Parts: sequence; C-alpha cells; structure tokens
Amino acid sequence: MPQFDVYPNPDKGSQKRIPYVVTLQSDLLDTLEHYVVAPLRAKQDATVIPLLRLNPCVTVVGETFYARMQDLATVPRALLKRPVGNLASQRDELLAALDFLFTGY
Repeated sequence: MPQFDVYPNPDKGSQKRIPYVVTLQSDLLDTLEHYVVAPLRAKQDATVIPLLRLNPCVTVVGETFYARMQDLATVPRALLKRPVGNLASQRDELLAALDFLFTGY
C-alpha cells in the first residue's frame, strides 16, 4: 500500500465530515495489520481557520481538504480498499506537518 494513498473513509459514522483518509506510514511497513492515517476534512467545513503548517491543504478528486495531522488514527488494512488518489506530490508538506506535530519545528 503506497505511502500517501488516499482512500474513502471506512468509518460510516464520520464519512460525511471526513470523506477521505491519507496513509502516512512508510511503504517498508506495508505488511502491518493497521495503517496510520490522517483524516481529510473538506475545506468549506472548517469551523476555525486551521494552522496550515499542521493542517496542509490537499486536493483530492478536484476538491480541497485539510489534512488533520492532530487527529491521526490507525485503520485496519483490510478496510482500505481502493485508493482514489495519491498525495506523494505533497510529501514535503505532509511530512513537515508531522514534524511540527511531534517536534514543534
């Protein structure tokens, strides 16, 4: 499962608010049972102006989303079926957001 692939959110209860998740862990760990993901929340649904360094803007299927790094989760690999896109072109911004989350830099 490639790093930065985008999947439909497998959690039916939160799909309306968070339609997609992006996988963050390295391709080298693709045999793990669970994947670390960040939820992608629609830009127009943001209730407060997000901190862009922590919540980078990404585009999936022509729509703009914020990657909510502060809401990381794990998802069973079996629930992530077909990717709808890949955000590898925004690798630097996504990894910088993780650095900021964990180190403050």
